Amino acid sequence: MIEALQNIDASLMLWLNGFHNNFFDVFMFTVSNKLVWIPLDISIFAVIVMRYGIKPKLLYILALFGICFACSDYVCASVIRPIFCRPRPANADSPIYALVHIVNNDRGGSYGFPSCHAANSFMLAALVSLVFRRRYLTIFMYIWAVIHSYSRIYLGLHYPGDILTGALLGTAISFTFYYIIKRFISYDSEKKTFYPYTIIYTGIAIFLILIVISCIFDIDFLSKTAMFR
Repeated sequence: MIEALQNIDASLMLWLNGFHNNFFDVFMFTVSNKLVWIPLDISIFAVIVMRYGIKPKLLYILALFGICFACSDYVCASVIRPIFCRPRPANADSPIYALVHIVNNDRGGSYGFPSCHAANSFMLAALVSLVFRRRYLTIFMYIWAVIHSYSRIYLGLHYPGDILTGALLGTAISFTFYYIIKRFISYDSEKKTFYPYTIIYTGIAIFLILIVISCIFDIDFLSKTAMFR
């Protein structure tokens, strides 16, 4: 049963990994870079401050985001991965190693189950959805999480099973800590205007910049820049 699931996972990975051209090589390579999304993180922080003001409740909300991120990243990288020790698709120990398309000669670390990128992305998407309760913001954050996670398959660094498990893990962590902290504080705010769609505008702006970069530069040039080494 497990072997059959692994074979399906490998076949799906090779299919999803097979759509390559220079534009998407650059686009997915940059999308996958965590530094690119710092402005999005800053916009989320700014909207939280706008909504809750400089009050004690703000510390609870910031602590919620910090705890969820730390827990998601730690459980994924330091607890689950050492247990399963599943090689990344592009790793030399992987049975499909020779068939995987990689970008910029990046084969990642040794183990990839589950995906920390997916865990952290879906953790953030779920938490933003729960805290702000805005439909279009929720839709955007989950679209962002899917693209960010798929980039890892495109780059040959994760199986779909790694992504799915990471996404479920990150989502579960967000819901768990959200409702734990909800027992101590109310997430409602007296402020009616806090511009939640600033997060969407920031994210769209980043995507547009990455599209322009992908149209102009090739992966060899981009890999020489300090930010993407």
